[in-house]
Amino acid sequence: MDCLVIGAGVSGLSCAVRLLEAGHSVKLVSESFSPDTVSDTAAAIWYPFLVQPVEKTDRWGVDTYRELMRIMHESPEAGISMRLGREYLRKVVPSPGWSSEITHFRLLDPSEVAKGYVHGWEFESPIIEMPLYLPWLMRLVRELGGIIETATVASLGDIEADVIVNCTGMGARELCDDERLEPIRGQVIYLKQDPGIGQFDQQPDTLTYTIPRSDVTVLGGTAQVGDWNLEISEADEENILAKCEELWPELDRANIVGRAVGLRPSRYEVRLEKEVLGGQTIIHNYGHGGAGVTLSWGCADEVARLVEELGQS
Repeated sequence: MDCLVIGAGVSGLSCAVRLLEAGHSVKLVSESFSPDTVSDTAAAIWYPFLVQPVEKTDRWGVDTYRELMRIMHESPEAGISMRLGREYLRKVVPSPGWSSEITHFRLLDPSEVAKGYVHGWEFESPIIEMPLYLPWLMRLVRELGGIIETATVASLGDIEADVIVNCTGMGARELCDDERLEPIRGQVIYLKQDPGIGQFDQQPDTLTYTIPRSDVTVLGGTAQVGDWNLEISEADEENILAKCEELWPELDRANIVGRAVGLRPSRYEVRLEKEVLGGQTIIHNYGHGGAGVTLSWGCADEVARLVEELGQS
């Protein structure tokens, strides 16, 4: 089938790869490409965050976890590595549904829990260096025969293709008139210092993380719902540093080398479904919140399955 994928973030590129692997012809169009996409500002660690519905996102997340591990072993140039992380919680909660599906997960002993918290767990997770990973995905799309073009899509009704795959992230708010899609602003700091292990408080109100990559450690964060501001906030930076220093007292502010802001495309739940609009078939794949990378391959597999069903009907 002739497929047109809109959006060159991690979701669009992953869908393009899966469709090409399934034998479809693919053109991918976008206004922006790496390093100028929202995906470029992702931390990016595999971890389901700010995303629903859990019964689907856990499955998509586990599928993505396995694929990221495969890529790490087969294509080291993609920029994926495995690191240990610890999440701390202020109350005792059940372990996440995906905990039994990953390579390493254990509950922390009370002596290992950071001050101010009462519970936590340690896990091993892929860390994805987006400055390497997104260009690698784009090369893969081209190697598989995909066409990549710069274009602005003002209306889904203006496109002729067997199927459109809509991976426009926040752009879907206007393109699909979807007011349930809203930004969750994230600000991060890049630090030339390695904490050895990632540390996390994933609650939106107290969001804190130190994510060690091979090039930098990413410090965060913010989760400001409905905030469209893309400017660096000095107040947010001070708040991020203060929170991270609580978990990592050795943090040296002299090692700061950069900052970034991105808008997570949040929705009450991920929209991954087929729609027929004016005779045109569209598969929507957006609203991944803070888990675009974490769900990317699982959602791409789902998109490919829906396209396959169209070919059989």
